[in-house]
Amino acid sequence: MLFAIILCVNAQQPPPISSNNNSDTQIIELRQADLLFKRKDSEAQILKDHVVLYHQGATMECDSAYWFEKENIFEAFSNVRMNQGDTVFAYGDYLHYDGNLQLAKLRYNVRLEDKRATLFTDSLDYDRMLNLGYYFDGGLLVDEENELTSFWGQYDTEMKVALFSDSVKLVNENFTLYSDTLRYSTETNVADILGPSTIVSDSGYIYSTRGWYNTATDDAQLLDRSQVFSDDGSKVLIGDTIFYNRGTGIAQVYGQLFLQDTLHNVILRGDYGYYDEKIEYALATDSAYAIDYSQKDSLFLHGDTLKMITDSIGRQIFAYPNVRFYRVDLQGICDTMHYVSADSILYLKKDPVIWNEDNQLMGDAIDVYLNDSTIEKAVVKNYAFAIQKRPVENQFNQLKGKNLTAHFVNGEIRHVLVEGSAESLYYLLEKDSTVIGLNRTESPYLSMDLFDEKLEKLKLWPSTKAQTVPLSQLKPDDETLKGFVWIDYLRPINKYDIFRRNERNASEMIVPPRRFARDDILLE
Repeated sequence: MLFAIILCVNAQQPPPISSNNNSDTQIIELRQADLLFKRKDSEAQILKDHVVLYHQGATMECDSAYWFEKENIFEAFSNVRMNQGDTVFAYGDYLHYDGNLQLAKLRYNVRLEDKRATLFTDSLDYDRMLNLGYYFDGGLLVDEENELTSFWGQYDTEMKVALFSDSVKLVNENFTLYSDTLRYSTETNVADILGPSTIVSDSGYIYSTRGWYNTATDDAQLLDRSQVFSDDGSKVLIGDTIFYNRGTGIAQVYGQLFLQDTLHNVILRGDYGYYDEKIEYALATDSAYAIDYSQKDSLFLHGDTLKMITDSIGRQIFAYPNVRFYRVDLQGICDTMHYVSADSILYLKKDPVIWNEDNQLMGDAIDVYLNDSTIEKAVVKNYAFAIQKRPVENQFNQLKGKNLTAHFVNGEIRHVLVEGSAESLYYLLEKDSTVIGLNRTESPYLSMDLFDEKLEKLKLWPSTKAQTVPLSQLKPDDETLKGFVWIDYLRPINKYDIFRRNERNASEMIVPPRRFARDDILLE
């Protein structure tokens, strides 16, 4: 008993530094133990009850330990606790500590704590020189905002940054993030996406392979063609770089915007975009274009700026300026366009021109009515000029007036009504298509029925002037109405041609006559 008491008293005194150790390496100090003894033929000193060891700023406590003083190593058992500078605390059932490497290996019911987070695992290696703890058989990191689990992970207690790999799962109050590789800061609550990842919430889900997500503010930067889906999966937003806030639902896209709404059958693209998913408002600029595929033929629409608004009724698209659009049965240009999908109407303003087969319609404003298969009606307002190109070179049928309404059947013009200052030039044909002459009329009102591009019925009222001139007697000035311009060279010829500029010759600009008035207000 006297020998044991002497050993216990001596154990509370720090052992002398071994001259065999490197000058940069300090030996492990024994601060306290109720019992110290050594077995025969064993290098280990056995410490029991209230064991306290110290090494370079770290205090380690346990119920019992094997202390290999010469090797500068010890093993601790039961109620293990390690305290590093009152900032990092580690707990477990077992600890192997190498003083030369300053490496602590904790096993079973391990808990690593600092002021920002707590790490739970069954196997943790903690490198005190690097302030780095890592696990390799599953672990859980918990802070005020999130719970993160993975098969492999590491945590830097100095930088407050954790790295996770293999089956990573971040659980937040408002969403869950699944990832292959993830880095997370417990100070900023920012998760860096380093591999294929999916973020799932009530508002939708996000897929990304690279970027970052602030779990506290819901701000995110998503790179490499990341994808943002709506809650029902009917809408997807894709871009090279997306700045997105899940809480507000607002996203800005830089580089190759792709926004698709499969519910309303529309696609919006551009090199820059803005999208508010809560009110379903989208904007695209820089090579912007939209594709409406809700009808039999898709509509391809380009403008320097496109805006799209979607609600329960349908969708509206605003395009301006330098608008060009293409459909198999209809092509057009203008400065400003408004498309309403609920009514299938295109509202064209500022120098609009539309083409259908061999027909060209120009005016101050044009409303185009579409149906599921083709164009149904075109209404040209305030100044209208309709031209039909004949198979014979330099022969054009022409109509001109204040307002013009053209009705189409199966994509062909069947009936035309001109209201106000109607003028016409029309080639009269025999049954065998031989030209009789050129007919010129003037009247307040005019209606015309056509079939297979041939005039079937012409009605003029209430007063009229009419003259038919044989081809042999025609003069060059007789073959066109005033203001005639055939600008087929501006016509979009396919869906890719919508990006060409509308560079019209100044002499071919449409200038509506000032005599046309609307609501007693003189038109500019």
